[in-house]
Amino acid sequence: MATLGIPQNTIAVLQKYNFNIQKRFGQNFLIDTTVLERIIGAAQITKEDCVLEIGPGLGTMTQYLAERAREVMAVEIDRNLIPILEDTLSAYDNVTVINEDILKVDIGALAAEKNGGRPIKVVANLPYYITTPIIMGLFESHVPLQSITVMVQKEVADRMQVGPGTKDYGALSLAVQYYAKPEIVANVPPNCFIPRPNVGSAVIRLTRYEQPPVQVQDEKFMFALIRASFNQRRKTLVNGLTGAPELHLTKEQVATALEQIGVSVQIRGEALTLAQFAALSDALKPC
Repeated sequence: MATLGIPQNTIAVLQKYNFNIQKRFGQNFLIDTTVLERIIGAAQITKEDCVLEIGPGLGTMTQYLAERAREVMAVEIDRNLIPILEDTLSAYDNVTVINEDILKVDIGALAAEKNGGRPIKVVANLPYYITTPIIMGLFESHVPLQSITVMVQKEVADRMQVGPGTKDYGALSLAVQYYAKPEIVANVPPNCFIPRPNVGSAVIRLTRYEQPPVQVQDEKFMFALIRASFNQRRKTLVNGLTGAPELHLTKEQVATALEQIGVSVQIRGEALTLAQFAALSDALKPC
């Protein structure tokens, strides 16, 4: 089978199968071999690795992964792509294609079956509309992960790695940085895809921490605090957290906790570091 990273080969496959690109699945197919090599290089794939690919599409990156990894599990939601994948991946006996929604797949069970429960590597060219739920689902479900190397919208990649006080800093930044070390490894212009997206993309590698960089008594409570803090960015933390129905906190409790961790009662959520959120969570958490 011809390499799909070359534009004319991708176009030939689309024409052969008379495939209609689905906007609802956010389909943009990568047609740049240099970018593909960068993704595979950043993911540090070796013959020891079991890789989960989310959204293989036509199988472009899957071909590259299959050449380098021991085992590839490719989860594709669009059933119209399954016959195409059977064709484009026919030369590889180390690829399993799963026609399923990644948000409904038991990745822990897959890792147990295909990799003996050892950490897997995730590689994906993610649809923009569902990037955050996929990444957070991978982290929060505590499946054994070594790293996640993904192509995402440039703006989302920036958001994952920024610190306090910047306009892009928010709940996603804190969640990603609690679980992993983020590093943008390539910027990718729109002309590297068919069809061209309206925005630039970036490849970001998230290397999973063995232990989070901060200790907190109740992870779920801390993330509820973080979400509430950024739901109303313009409000001070005292007002934002007091107004959050799921937290059941009084102004006095929040003000006392902020004083306890040594920050101003006038502070907004966007000014707090991950360590400060962990300290605030511990100060507020009802025993």
